[in-house]
Amino acid sequence: MALTESPSYGAISRRRKDGGRALIAAATVLFLAVGLFQALNSAGLVPLGLKDWRPTLYAFLLWSVALGGGMVMMRGEAGLKALFILPAALFTAAMAIFPTLFGLSIAFTDWNLASFTGQKFNGFDNLVQLVRDPFYWNAMRNMVIYVLFVLVEYAVAFGLALLLNAEIRARKFWRVVFLIPLMLSPVAVSWMVGKSMLEYRFGPVARFARWLGFNNPSFFTDPWVARLWIEAMDAWVSIPFVMILLLAGLQAMPKEVIEAAKVDGASPWQRFWQVIFPLMLPVSITAIVLRIIFKLKLADIIITVTSGGPGGATDSVSSFIYREYRDRSNVGYGTMLAMFYLVVIVIFITLLLKFLRKHMQRMT
Repeated sequence: MALTESPSYGAISRRRKDGGRALIAAATVLFLAVGLFQALNSAGLVPLGLKDWRPTLYAFLLWSVALGGGMVMMRGEAGLKALFILPAALFTAAMAIFPTLFGLSIAFTDWNLASFTGQKFNGFDNLVQLVRDPFYWNAMRNMVIYVLFVLVEYAVAFGLALLLNAEIRARKFWRVVFLIPLMLSPVAVSWMVGKSMLEYRFGPVARFARWLGFNNPSFFTDPWVARLWIEAMDAWVSIPFVMILLLAGLQAMPKEVIEAAKVDGASPWQRFWQVIFPLMLPVSITAIVLRIIFKLKLADIIITVTSGGPGGATDSVSSFIYREYRDRSNVGYGTMLAMFYLVVIVIFITLLLKFLRKHMQRMT
């Protein structure tokens, strides 16, 4: 019998390793087959009479056990150590990968909750409808505008971080004050500002505008004005998050470098642009990327204040998908919109990180 040496477990026979591979392969084939037939049954292509996805769940659990057993058979003690990581990996697969695959199975179906026909497979009809949907592409254009505003938010947050890092009176008090918006729910801010303060009949801002001489102050009828107010409310909630990251980076910066620049006669602007800003680039890039990710999910403020109006001018992709589910009960098409948007986000973030990595390499 052929033996292979393992530094931590001793000799593992070739037959045992082959048995482990066969166990994992058989369980994988069974799991994929059950998932495929379950998806075909859900789409109405293969009538198996399955009422829910419980068989796929059982197949996944069986595959998980087989994977752990196969790893122990193949790798010995190293496989036993890997079993401590396996639950976390399987949980990630169950909570992220499987719902994504389930969403893909829905995206290619005609499934409207208001219809009595139920879920039916319709091929690429949802994708064709997406390509021809002007409101969806309008929401995508709005997302480009909202994402570009992240640079403005970053500039404001950097200025606040520099201010709160300076030796000013009541510095701790002002740090707490500037963090208050971050503690509030965006929905609460939407009601307090968008639905109360900016209410065009009785809101205090509207009354003040009429006192200044404006006849009919309305803050959400003009598309660009409405976008700016949506961005202002979202920025007010989110800028403290970027500010606290930048403030942490400023406090971690070595003071000797700043003092050396002062001794060399550098002006405050020169110290910022040639010393502080380059040293803060890693923190700045992290803050910007995180803020862009959060911005791509913008929905709650829009849904609460404008519901995408006027005429879809303030719609984000997430708010548009939400209304596709809520108002039209169109689960199949809404899921296709969400899956397509997920692909766009993954591609965009990947290209952005690649660009920023090259930029950082040139800077350093």
